[in-house]
Amino acid sequence: MPDRELLEKYPLYRRREFSSKYKALVALPKPAVHMQCAICQSEQTFNMANEYYEARGVANDPAQGQICRLVYVCMSCQRGIRTFVVRFDPEGERVMKVGQYPPWDIRPDSSLERMLGGHADLYKKGLVCESQGYGIGAFGYYRRIVEELIGQLLDDVAELLAGAERDAFIKALERVRATTVAQEKIALVKDLLPATLRPDGINPLGVLHETLSEGLHGASDDVCMELAAGVRETLAFLVDQIAATRERRKGFTDGMRKLLDRKARQDA
Repeated sequence: MPDRELLEKYPLYRRREFSSKYKALVALPKPAVHMQCAICQSEQTFNMANEYYEARGVANDPAQGQICRLVYVCMSCQRGIRTFVVRFDPEGERVMKVGQYPPWDIRPDSSLERMLGGHADLYKKGLVCESQGYGIGAFGYYRRIVEELIGQLLDDVAELLAGAERDAFIKALERVRATTVAQEKIALVKDLLPATLRPDGINPLGVLHETLSEGLHGASDDVCMELAAGVRETLAFLVDQIAATRERRKGFTDGMRKLLDRKARQDA
């Protein structure tokens, strides 16, 4: 049924399970949402100000097949408005957003955009496809990012390793550079990724590329839409984790250098 996650985070036309097949419009929940207010210029709480049944005037009608406009008002300034249009499928099993104003934000987080560098435009195009319900299109852009980032990511990973672990990774990296097949590159280094990049032992590079390839070669738009958010979040985690680990290592190295320099001056 309509909930905070659907209204705040789902792009248009991505279906969400509707938990009560025969729930009347008057009984539907009216969840608060937390979103940017154009008037307050900050994140605020919005509450629903109208009723699901206002368009038809029959409060006890079941939700199946209904299209409802939801008007949300900022609780801080009482002037900021967000509007959603939701559609319940005729079977009463799913609901989706079919309209939203202001539109679903296709801008990536500023820190992620910085880390993506020259790949940020592809990421934005993937978000645009998601926002219009084109799951296969989004998959195409996200897979291209993964494949183009593999070389760069693997070079960055090499900088995070030390000793025998680094030597083994460098040898695998040399074999990686000899192939142009993304899946072969992933297979060569998947077991050498540091633990920080393999939460619970899962290799995100392999999962990403396999999911994207399977989606593009045989899945429907609906299936790709269901998985697109997970793909996007995994990609963001991978890029962010490498950058964060690199920064921590740099901070450690710089800090140790200062301590050692100070000790050397004291001993002189």
